Amino acid sequence: VQLQASGGGSVQAGGSLRLSCAASGRTFGSYTLGWFRRAPGKEREFVAAIRWTVYSTVYSESVKGRFTISRDSAKNTVYLQMNSLKPEDTAVYYCAASPGGLSVSDTGYTAWGQGTLVTVSS
Repeated sequence: VQLQASGGGSVQAGGSLRLSCAASGRTFGSYTLGWFRRAPGKEREFVAAIRWTVYSTVYSESVKGRFTISRDSAKNTVYLQMNSLKPEDTAVYYCAASPGGLSVSDTGYTAWGQGTLVTVSS
């Protein structure tokens, strides 16, 4: 599985960005695709995940109501729509794939894309 993340950039607080993660190398059937982030000086943390086939989703409390994860099967791509961005959302965002069900732990994710930097200024 190869994952290619894109869409990062710099925005002001309150703005929006949409991240994309193009996946290749297999069909994703029962896979879960997720987004994680690592802020400067902090541990990597879970952001959101989506179960490919059944379209169930889970979000961290810090982004719930502001971020939306979705997927386009035809394009084999997962998106993270980020609205009402805050300076504390500044981080490198990573997409990842897990052969298992929805999980907020990074230990179940076996494939990772390169990160894309999101910077939110106040």
